[in-house]
Amino acid sequence: MDPYEGFREFVRGRQRALMRTAYLLTGDAPQAEDLLQTVLMRTARHWGRLADGGNPDAYVRRALINEHISWRRRGRPETPTAWPPETPSGPDPGDESLHRMALQGALMRLTRRQRAVLVLRYYEDRSIDETADLLGCSPGTVKSQTNHALGRLRVLAPELADLLRDVDPEEVPR
Repeated sequence: MDPYEGFREFVRGRQRALMRTAYLLTGDAPQAEDLLQTVLMRTARHWGRLADGGNPDAYVRRALINEHISWRRRGRPETPTAWPPETPSGPDPGDESLHRMALQGALMRLTRRQRAVLVLRYYEDRSIDETADLLGCSPGTVKSQTNHALGRLRVLAPELADLLRDVDPEEVPR
């Protein structure tokens, strides 16, 4: 019997979504690839147990978050960048692109934990309880981290104030 039976199919089916999450956590494509590869290698070792009644998707997402947060403790350097880049001269490329760049730059300046909370809550549309479960903390911690992260985003990217004004850390838009 193949100990990785089903693992290859899981990776093929979920790789794009997991890569997006890894990218949102790291803000850097090569780091996201490293993060995902590290987590998938560890997941492969436990695949038999996960496939027999576990929740592989939740396991991998939680592993992504935990590994990303622990990289800093182990001395993985973060590469600071000058986000957003200087405003280009000439025609405006569009408010949506500028907002996306400003948001990405501001996200990269949050702590890893705050970034993870925002990615889970607003990108993956997770509830407070789901986010708390994935991060291994209390719902109150998720609420306070969300509140602190949104406040920090408002300071770091005031040009996004209109987008962040109506965001309530207590509710996830469904």
